Amino acid sequence: MTRIATATALDETELAGLDAGDRLDRRLGGIWAHRPEAARAWRAFSRALAETGTLSPRLVELVRLRIAFHNQCRSCMAVRYEDGIAAGVTEDLVCSLEQPEEAPDLTAAEKAALRYADRFATDHLAIDEALIAELRRHFSDGEIHELGMQCARMVGFGRLAATYAAWEDLPDRFREEHDGPHTPWGGDVLVRPSLDRRS
Repeated sequence: MTRIATATALDETELAGLDAGDRLDRRLGGIWAHRPEAARAWRAFSRALAETGTLSPRLVELVRLRIAFHNQCRSCMAVRYEDGIAAGVTEDLVCSLEQPEEAPDLTAAEKAALRYADRFATDHLAIDEALIAELRRHFSDGEIHELGMQCARMVGFGRLAATYAAWEDLPDRFREEHDGPHTPWGGDVLVRPSLDRRS
């Protein structure tokens, strides 16, 4: 059961007629509705990154899922965005996130970005000159900044979402408790519209 109540009660009959992804959106949106102005600003920031960013949707989705794993945000791990799928993020590719350094289907640029995301999510002060130099082999300084903004958005709000425990509409593997961490690879997922196309 989601830990934070929605700002207004959700109509369970209406929810029953929605698919799991729409139910999840309603629950999380209902929590955000406690602070509607902040929710609108957050949405505008996220949309601006999606619409004006230069990083590929494939890279952003890979980074998002890797950070979701570190955050243990089940609702984040359960979702795949359409633009990432259209850019080539398959479930086989998501499986590569288990050991990205060894994955033959990730590019050198993607591996560098994932190393940055790993450090950003687990030990941000370990981001050093060597890692930035490695990123510069693949990305401009503007793109590195954009990657950092994406990571900040994903780490901070992914951790916030994880604390809500909004799991009731997720595929079974994300609802169940088990020993060890949950992972974004290896099972059913929810496909959602890309952020820049959502209301």
